[in-house]
Amino acid sequence: MTTPPHPDPGVMVVPRDRVERPRRAGALQVTVVLPCLNEASSIVACVEEARDGFRKAGVTGEVLVVDNGSTDGSADLAVRAGARVVAEAARGYGSALRRGIAEARGRAIVMADADRTYDLSRLGELTGPILDDTADVVLGSRFDGLNRGNMPFLHRLLGTPVISFALRRACHGLRVRDSQSGYRAFDAAKVRALELKATGMEFASEMLIRASQDGLRIQERPLGYRPRVGESKLNTLTDGWRHLQLILLLAPQLLLFWPGLTLLAFGLILSVLSLLKPVGFELGPLHWQPIFLAPIMIVLGSMGALSGGVIAYHSTLTGPKVATRFSAVGHARFPGRCVTAGVFAFVGGVVLDLVLFTAWVTDGSSPSRALALAGIAQALVITGLALAGFGVLYRILVGQSAYRSHQAGGEILPFRVGIESVRTNAGSASATRGD
Repeated sequence: MTTPPHPDPGVMVVPRDRVERPRRAGALQVTVVLPCLNEASSIVACVEEARDGFRKAGVTGEVLVVDNGSTDGSADLAVRAGARVVAEAARGYGSALRRGIAEARGRAIVMADADRTYDLSRLGELTGPILDDTADVVLGSRFDGLNRGNMPFLHRLLGTPVISFALRRACHGLRVRDSQSGYRAFDAAKVRALELKATGMEFASEMLIRASQDGLRIQERPLGYRPRVGESKLNTLTDGWRHLQLILLLAPQLLLFWPGLTLLAFGLILSVLSLLKPVGFELGPLHWQPIFLAPIMIVLGSMGALSGGVIAYHSTLTGPKVATRFSAVGHARFPGRCVTAGVFAFVGGVVLDLVLFTAWVTDGSSPSRALALAGIAQALVITGLALAGFGVLYRILVGQSAYRSHQAGGEILPFRVGIESVRTNAGSASATRGD
């Protein structure tokens, strides 16, 4: 393997396939990992502050700077300040941190930014619980020190709180205010075992989701936040979207199942209100007929809840607790039940439409609740078709997957095959591949 040349002379570059591990257990207690991209104005101060943090905490440690393509001499300055430097060619915050975690020699790892926003002299407050084995991950919350001068308004009052709320919902039992803090300490061996994959800013969310799924102990300490030195590398919209994509990947029940179920419930409530008050509601100068919205909510909600449950059950990324929660999806009769429910809904909707049509043809009039009933009928027809079609398609896909699994094992495919076996075989294949 050829290692790309580094722009700064004298910088130690370790090839990706030659990751150096500690030669003696306990040789170093703490490694501070600093991702670095053109931080010449702050990197020296960060390295010195981290070394001061080692002295204050009474621990042995090293500062590891992961240079991510700097062109301003940051890496050379870090070496002169006493840091060990490695270069990571793959750009991205997560890529740099993954390399740093792989290279770290300490039992505990502290990750932070190289822009002076975090007070590294207080790193002992994070590493203490790790070294004492009372926690596996400790976050340094920024909220006690946030203001307009050190964090933009949207990040402070919208972005971070919303993502933190989503993560708390995705990770049952997670109790943190600042999920996006880049200042955290963790047990090196346990986090390496998570095999994190994210390459961008979403790395912080991936660590918490995976750690929570694996039952790691997560704590939080208020450590404040300072104005950054240099230019921010954060892209608000792009990075926010990457976070949401990651949450959907690792916790589909959060962004699909529960919102879908909520939407379905509201759709049913609005349908009932439309039946109780067919003339609608007066909202000031506006006249509102909820039946026009109710069928849309019923259709979208039912499809969202169904999709979220199926994805959450079959995903190899969601963890066993989530799979157990949606175990009904794994029953061999689940596709058939979807088809049966869909057929009943479709037939019910068609019958209701025929009743309304017959009443209109017979005497030219319609029941007082005709509009509400027509809306409900259309929701039943569309939902029924979608549900039945999904059941048929799902049964075919599961059957094909089971057939391939039995072929690979040299077995004859039985006519009825349980879906649970498909998930088990998929998990075994992933473990074999090392996914």
